[in-house]
Amino acid sequence: MSLTFGTGPLAPRPAGVFNGSLGLPETVLFFDPYLPRVRALLDGETVADSLATKLLHESGRLPVFYFPLGDVRTDLLEPSDTSVEVASKGVASYRTLRGRKRAVTDAAWVFESPVEAAGFLAGHLAFDWTAIDEWFTEDELVLGHPRDPYSRIEVLRSTRHVRVLLEGELLADTRRAKILYETALPPRFYIPAADVRTERLVPSPNRSRCAYKGSASYWHVRVGDRLAEDLVWTYRNPAHDALPVADMLCFFNERVDLEVDGERAERPRTQWSRAADQEHAGASALQGLMGSR
Repeated sequence: MSLTFGTGPLAPRPAGVFNGSLGLPETVLFFDPYLPRVRALLDGETVADSLATKLLHESGRLPVFYFPLGDVRTDLLEPSDTSVEVASKGVASYRTLRGRKRAVTDAAWVFESPVEAAGFLAGHLAFDWTAIDEWFTEDELVLGHPRDPYSRIEVLRSTRHVRVLLEGELLADTRRAKILYETALPPRFYIPAADVRTERLVPSPNRSRCAYKGSASYWHVRVGDRLAEDLVWTYRNPAHDALPVADMLCFFNERVDLEVDGERAERPRTQWSRAADQEHAGASALQGLMGSR
């Protein structure tokens, strides 16, 4: 979530600047050794187990595990009719994964003859994250997506005066915010519920999951006749990195007016930005982004 995603240095819109042109292609691929042991399980059966996994970082995308074919139960894979041509990598040939109880169509893919610049993909296979029941790095269960070793989270207490408004309506006012800084993503202002106009919040059934912070629950916000959907989230039972913001509320600062010490903050442009008339977040869209904030 840091090198090629969000505003990371190799992302399409990096926040920082280099002292010269790197001469990189439009789509950057970085194939990086991943040191922990990685296992993938389907129906309780290990379908991949490797100490030589690679992590593929790709412009604008979350990282993906690639296994050496020798570390994959290829006897459980069957050719699929699906193939997709990817300009930066070549033709992805898909495989159906057959577990003890069911078969998952197009669960995995290989680049049998990758383009020259992506030749390192040869001899490796990747699984669709959602096709696998359980992922483990060493003996730790991983949820949401692979953890990026170049990503970090820091939560800092702040007494800055923070106000959140939507269409001129005050939704939150606090000097007790905690700011969550996550590599290559906008700072997030988490606010105690007591400092939020919770009577404006309408529970949402949607959830998303982040590999670093855990499972997020959402609320819509009602202002006048408008319902701004999935505008607020919280981590009720956060993972370790988000423990300091447990049960605090956070607004998408892409979609509200955030004031800090009387100054209006610029709305960041991210995958969670929306036009004013595009309100519906949708569970599939949230989960499609794997809960990364």
